Amino acid sequence: MQPLKHFERQVLTNYLIGSFVAVFGVGSLFIFETLTFSPQERILLLGIMAGSVTLMFSLEYTIYRRHVRSLYIVFQSKQPTADELTIAFQTTHRFPVLTMQRILGPHFLGLSLPSSTLTAFAIYRGWLDMPYYLIGLACFGAILVAILHALIEFFLTYRVTEPMLLELTKRSQAAGYGDIVLKKQHMVSLRQKMLISTLVIGVFPILLFVLASAVQLTENESLQSYWSWATLILIVILCLATFCSLLLYENIKKPILALQEGVAQIESGQLNTISNPYSDEFAHLIGGFNLMVEGIEGRDLENERLLNSLFTLFAATLDARDPYTAGHSLRVAEYSVEIARAADLPDEQIELLRKSALLHDIGKIGIRDAVLLKEGRLTEEEFDEIKRHPVIGVHILSQVDLPETLQPILPGVKYHHERYDGKGYPEGLTGDAIPLFGRIMAIADAYDAMTSDRPYRKGMPAERALSILEEGSGTQWDATFTKLFLDLKRRNLTTAS
Repeated sequence: MQPLKHFERQVLTNYLIGSFVAVFGVGSLFIFETLTFSPQERILLLGIMAGSVTLMFSLEYTIYRRHVRSLYIVFQSKQPTADELTIAFQTTHRFPVLTMQRILGPHFLGLSLPSSTLTAFAIYRGWLDMPYYLIGLACFGAILVAILHALIEFFLTYRVTEPMLLELTKRSQAAGYGDIVLKKQHMVSLRQKMLISTLVIGVFPILLFVLASAVQLTENESLQSYWSWATLILIVILCLATFCSLLLYENIKKPILALQEGVAQIESGQLNTISNPYSDEFAHLIGGFNLMVEGIEGRDLENERLLNSLFTLFAATLDARDPYTAGHSLRVAEYSVEIARAADLPDEQIELLRKSALLHDIGKIGIRDAVLLKEGRLTEEEFDEIKRHPVIGVHILSQVDLPETLQPILPGVKYHHERYDGKGYPEGLTGDAIPLFGRIMAIADAYDAMTSDRPYRKGMPAERALSILEEGSGTQWDATFTKLFLDLKRRNLTTAS
């Protein structure tokens, strides 16, 4: 309950500050310094104000208790539900707006209306010597004071809600509900804040002055012409304040939108700095954002270099187990990349293909040395064991808990021994049902296997291997990718000769 008690103390402090400045400062000064009253009339007016203020406070307290009810539910419960925390969180976000509603309503129903009625009754009974006309002006003044009071508390309350929102978020996370999402309709835009505050700051003093002048001129015959003049002045000031507010907002909005766009690009994986033509506080803010982007880029490059080194290390370690296949994984990765580039695949996809090819035989870690390193031809049982290595490889990589960005490498590891006609392994997939990486790597793997030396045979010439690939195009291997590889290799052989 300690955070809630601190929150309520701060709300009370803000209320006293706003009341002192608006009601007892501006309001009392306006009433008692603008008009001249006898001592008895002052006492009567003070009594009317005291009674009305008491009623206003009662109404405000009733509304306040309703506003904080959701917070009490959370802090009095040992294990609040996700819905209770969400309602409390959203109520706290809306508390500045709720505070304005809590002030403006009771100011009218609890202060302006009762005090106006009592003052009119006192004039009727002869207890006050003042025209009824002044009651309307007093109501207008009370509305101005209420708006000023509400605006002061609106901005003061924002400082109070921040610790409470952090506390509610912490409780939600501790309960296992995660972060609480704020609905858009509960947000107050910067434009609304600036427009309202600028209008009040710009127009309020003029309205108060006009109102005080009107009270002083109550007995003057030229009062009607005065109001015509005052109305024109107010319209001009209102338009000027609105225009200046919008100009100021537009000046602030541009760098904020730039930062929002920059953050959105980071979320989508694009690391772009923001141009910084500003010379105010936004210059430091955007400069800090650009430094953050550069730091992320540097970290990502370092991580990518480290990741590439690890993949190469795994491939080299695997190949080192069998001296006859040394460099096999690196060559398969190289051939696979050549095919992918000839097919105009995106760079991101090519890089994933390269990583997949480097690890395509990682499942051979689970094959016995007696089978894997056997120098003679394999028996049928031994070959069946060898055929398990794609599934073993995927199982090993699944234990690593690869990030989502690296998940696409798994199909290549698992399906690089599938045949286009369905006679491959481990699942006997056919045609385009074989994943893209599997179809490409099958060609690269077969070509390197045919052209590399083995304990029981010498590697065949490149042209002979290409002829075998050509014969198996469309049956054992994907025809499109096979043709790309054949054209590429034969062009290289022709250039070399």
